[in-house]
Amino acid sequence: MAAGSMTKVGRRVLTPAEEVAAVLIAMKKTTASRLVKYFDQAELKQITRAVSQLGPVPKPQLETIVEQLAAFFADGANLIGTAREMEKLLEGVLPPEQIAEIMADVLGGGERSIWDRISNGSETALAAYLIKEHPQTAALILSKVKPACAAKVMAQLPAPMRNAVMRRMLTFKPIVETTMKMIEQTIHEDFMINLARNAAADTHSRMADIINKMERQSMEEVLDNLTQSRPKSAEILKSLLFTFDDIINLTPRARTTLFDQIPHEKVILALKGTSGQLRNVVLSALTARARRLVEHELEGGEPASQRDVHEARRAITDQALEMAARGEIELSSADSDETYIR
Repeated sequence: MAAGSMTKVGRRVLTPAEEVAAVLIAMKKTTASRLVKYFDQAELKQITRAVSQLGPVPKPQLETIVEQLAAFFADGANLIGTAREMEKLLEGVLPPEQIAEIMADVLGGGERSIWDRISNGSETALAAYLIKEHPQTAALILSKVKPACAAKVMAQLPAPMRNAVMRRMLTFKPIVETTMKMIEQTIHEDFMINLARNAAADTHSRMADIINKMERQSMEEVLDNLTQSRPKSAEILKSLLFTFDDIINLTPRARTTLFDQIPHEKVILALKGTSGQLRNVVLSALTARARRLVEHELEGGEPASQRDVHEARRAITDQALEMAARGEIELSSADSDETYIR
């Protein structure tokens, strides 16, 4: 919106958007926040842009514009509008991602429009992206995002990569501005745009995580219902699910890596009542000493409750899902046709 024109006495005539911006900034935040909820995204961008260009607004002019709201004005004070004022007003009213998008649009490209947006996004998505990149690239990105975001992403990286990234972050040299702009543009196209395109996939991942934690019967009922009503979504979800029986689809190396992290007592509980084939597959992933211990307990141990067995199996599948998210194992072998319920 173009800036307002000047009157003969030098007072700038405010545009409608600037008038709205002035009123919102002059109000108490709690009152203004209730009004902000009624604006759509385009209107918020327009108002925020108007605030960033507002400059000083004399108190008499404010009273002329909104005389009926004079009770909300600061006593005897003029008003200076800034983009930061509008950002503070939006905080707590809109999600951080939406605020970042509005402010990035108003303030233009550059560091804020990419690094703040990444910082306010999904740490899991960023970690998955960085795992596929060179440690030097990952180090650069994590050195630019907010520390809280970097810490959460670091926790999801495999230990060798995490250590390599930390070493590189400690030895960074300044990057020339033109090179930095090229890097920002590449990251915007490669990560932010693809992230938006994959929003639906994130929804399926969250739903798969919920279904993964259901009892087997409930899981089957949900999938059967989805197959009838939304067959495409059901197929996507099935590809993301992983149950205890799916351990048979893991590669020998993945199984060994997984069961190295599982206490023997949980393995013993989880194997009670399993088929001979699945039991042998799991036992083959254990060390010789651990295998003898588990076999001995299975042959002569006390029976366990179904609840304890189920919890042990759930703990193992949760561990597998977490390790897969960190890139430490893959949940299916190359020749596996299905990775869900059989």
